[in-house]
This record gives sequence, C-alpha cells and structure tokens, in this order.
Amino acid sequence: MTSLFNKKFLPWLALACLVVPMFASYFFDDMFSTLSHLFDNPSLLELGWNSADYGLYTSGYSVLCVFGGLVICGMLLDKWGVRITGSIFVGMMAGGAALVAWAITSGLAPKTSLSVAYVGCMLFGLGSEIAGVAVTRSIAKWFKDGPMAFAMGLQLAIARLGTAFALVISPRLVAAKTPGEIYSLAETARPAFLGLGLMAAGMILWALFVAMDARFDRMKQSLSGGPVLRQAQEPEEEQFRFKDVLGLLKNKQFIMIALLCVFFYSSIISFKKFASAILIPRFGVPVEAASWMVSMLPFSTVVFAPLFGIMVDKIGKGTRWMVVGAILALVAHLLLAFAPAGVPFYGYLSMVFLGFGYSLVPAAMWPSVPKLVPAKVLGTAYALTYWVQNLGLMLFKMFAGNILAAKSSDAATSNAAGAVGVEIMFVCVCILALLLAIGLRRSSALKPELRLDAPSRK
Repeated sequence: MTSLFNKKFLPWLALACLVVPMFASYFFDDMFSTLSHLFDNPSLLELGWNSADYGLYTSGYSVLCVFGGLVICGMLLDKWGVRITGSIFVGMMAGGAALVAWAITSGLAPKTSLSVAYVGCMLFGLGSEIAGVAVTRSIAKWFKDGPMAFAMGLQLAIARLGTAFALVISPRLVAAKTPGEIYSLAETARPAFLGLGLMAAGMILWALFVAMDARFDRMKQSLSGGPVLRQAQEPEEEQFRFKDVLGLLKNKQFIMIALLCVFFYSSIISFKKFASAILIPRFGVPVEAASWMVSMLPFSTVVFAPLFGIMVDKIGKGTRWMVVGAILALVAHLLLAFAPAGVPFYGYLSMVFLGFGYSLVPAAMWPSVPKLVPAKVLGTAYALTYWVQNLGLMLFKMFAGNILAAKSSDAATSNAAGAVGVEIMFVCVCILALLLAIGLRRSSALKPELRLDAPSRK
C-alpha cells in the first residue's frame, strides 16, 4: 500500500491540527493548579469552595472515565473510527468546559455550584480522554513506519504547553488581592473563559483534520485499487470484534504498562493540581514564584519529550528509559517531602528531576503500546490504559485534597504539614511506578520478541 510519507508534509499538517484541541484541554484541566492555595481560605472566595471541594471538583474529571465510559467509548472508537467518535467527544469536551464556566459564574450556593461544576468536569474529562485516545490513535496511523515516537512526543510537548500557559497565566488573570479582599465570581472564572476560547479554535482545527483524514483514506483506497469505503475499512480479518478485548486483558506486558501509567501519572498530574498549596508552604515562595516553579514541568517536556522521542525512535531501549524516568520522579518527590523547608533551591531542583522524568517515561511508554497489541484494538488498548490511569487520578486527587483540608488553618505550619503529608503519599506512588518499570525491563529481557526495547522507526 502507498505509504503515508509519499507526501511528507501531510502527516505534519495533520499533527498540527490534532495538537490544538489537546493544548486547549490541558489548559482547561490545569487552569486552577497555581490558584489552589486560594481554596485554603474559602471565606476569601465568593465561590465559597474549600480545598476538599476543589479536590472533589478535580476528581470529577475521572468519574465517567472510570465507571465504564472510557472503555466503552474506546471500543466505539475502534468500531466507528476516529472521525465520528473523535468529533462527538471533542464536542463533549467543549460542552463540559462551558458548563464548568457557567457554574463558577452562576451565583449559586457553593455546594450547588460545586455539583454543577462537578458534572461539567465529568463531561469535560470523558470528552478530553476520548479525544486524546483519538489523537494518539491517529498519530499511530499517520506515522506508521515513520517517526512515531517523535510525533507522539511532539504532540505531548505542545499539549503540555497548554498546562504551562495555564500555570503561568492564571495567577495573572486572577491577580493577588490585599488581605481581606474577596475574589469575585467573574475574577475566579477568567481562566475558564480563556480556556473556552482555546477550545473553539481546537474544534475548528479538529474539523479540518476530519476532512483531511477522510480525503486521505479515499486516496489510499483509490491507489490500492479497491473500492472507496466509508471510514476506509481494513479487510475483514482486521475488523474490530468485541471479543478481542479479552486478549488485551490477558496481555501481561500491556497490563504492566497500564499500571505504570496509573502510578507515574498520578505522581505528577495529581501533584500539579495542588502545586501552589504544596510549594508555597514548603519552600516559602510567593505565588508568582510557585507558578514559575511548577511551570518548569511542562516547559521541560516541550524541549525534552520530542528529543527523547527521537532517541526511542533511533536507539530504542524504551524500558530502560521508563526505569530512569521513574527514578527521577521518586527523587523529585523525596526532595519535595523531606528537603529543608524554606529553601526555594530544592523546589526548583525537584522540578528539574520531575520534568526530566515527565519527558522520559511517556516518550518510551506510549509508542510501546502498538508493539504489544494489534492495530484493530489499538483504540481500545489506549482507552483501557487511560481508564485505569483515571481511576488512580480520581482517587489521589481526592486523597490530596482531603489531606490538605484536614491540616488547613491560618497557621503556616499546618499548611506545611499538609503539604508534607501529600508528598509522602506521592513518594509511595513513585515507588510502585518504579517497581512496575523494573518489571517491564525484566519482561523485555526475557521476551526480546516483543521488541519493547527495539527502535520504533523501521
């Protein structure tokens, strides 16, 4: 069959369209991360949420994903294709975000606005995750036998710029006030409305990708001499069957990657949600410094995720890099938990280690999935991985919020105690991630035919 790379610019144009919805999704998801300290004192927010409320709201992202939605929709993705399924869930992502923005500005009682925002976050979360699966599956298709790891790393890097943008711009949109002043609903919602604007741009570019993908599939069918079919289906033996899902659940290496995804991402994404509530009391920095400190995570991936993707494409050794990345994440959280208090240097150093780990593990992990599962269930495989990841994220966000709320008071020492408690939890999570990475490394050595450590590019 004619290669996608006969017109080399087309995959990159497709990638350019795919990254913008993900940029918007990452921005909206992290828009309150460097404002999380505000929820320590709900009397200063017209919104009226405390840290536990904020933790509950952020956990809503994962609810529909965990309770069946992500797996079912992943199977629909394999059955219906990325164009139909992706379009539905990109729209759901934007609709859920709009509901969150409305809830924040509605003037409803705090518990009522929290409930509405929770529903919106659930819809946003499921839409974002399935959109992410559709994007990853599309990259695997368009860059098959090409620089897949680099393309996935580049997509991840640009998407995480959305996180970096949120971490830096949100404290400027919701500027610090003098003691005793109240943050109005409109002020609190400014990051949400900026996120909605970004999603509108993402939806336009997604529509352009859908048109490109449909046209290109027709071209492939025409060049192969076959009939032009809707969704450009593969031969019958390659069609998705629901029984194929059972094969995934019996794949030991796939299960290990899914669990590694849970614990590794929980140690970083859940941390980001409470970044300012941890960094400010631990290292005695102002909110602006804390926002720049945690923004080192996504900014580092912008540079290093594509570079590490090239490294995996060229030389392989993917499981080795997963182990190294897990070690770096563990060292980072040990510093965050036990380094001397009030010394910002240790905060910056921990972000350096965490940023390298955040670039290494995904660059090696995501391109490993197509090596372990057939293309016809690739969407389901990614959806299962995201499903178990979201289960961990939902729980660890709630745990972190409850730990901080239990320790919260006007005393700085209490805030620091809550931050240390949350970090001890993340250290335990990182240890589990490291054990799984070591298990994958051993499995690859025992079964070289899996090609987990082989270069991605043929």
